[in-house]
Amino acid sequence: MKTLQDALKEKSKEEKHFEFTDKTETLPDGTVLHQIKATKDLPMHNVKKGDVGGWIEKPENLSDNAWVYRNAWVSEDAQVSGNARVFGDARVSGKARVYGKAKVYGKAQVYGNAHIFGNVRVSGNAWVSGYAWLYGNTKVSGNEIINTGNYNKGNKK
Repeated sequence: MKTLQDALKEKSKEEKHFEFTDKTETLPDGTVLHQIKATKDLPMHNVKKGDVGGWIEKPENLSDNAWVYRNAWVSEDAQVSGNARVFGDARVSGKARVYGKAKVYGKAQVYGNAHIFGNVRVSGNAWVSGYAWLYGNTKVSGNEIINTGNYNKGNKK
């Protein structure tokens, strides 16, 4: 009989650029995160086949050529796709979407129904949540908190 972890490993291999390692982490709320490993080179992210990445709850959290690095994690119904990257100690959760060439890093958090796309950079201790949409060349950093509405009308720095 297959275990849940075996089933998740098999599903993660279906046309994915990653697979689950044997390592898991359980969050205080009981959510189980699975560490990922690259199944092919991702030169745009300087990731080689076999490189160990960050943590995701389920295969649907990560698609296309997006990547989650070492200590970063993506959970719940959040999705990271396109050529987006999540790294450092960053967190993406809820129903948030990070896509395009967007980067979330440092100790930044993106959650709720937020959408981060284009060349957006969310870093430092910034929090983006609610129904916020950040796009274009927007940069959110430091201790900024954005929690609703459309923020960028061009290029905020």
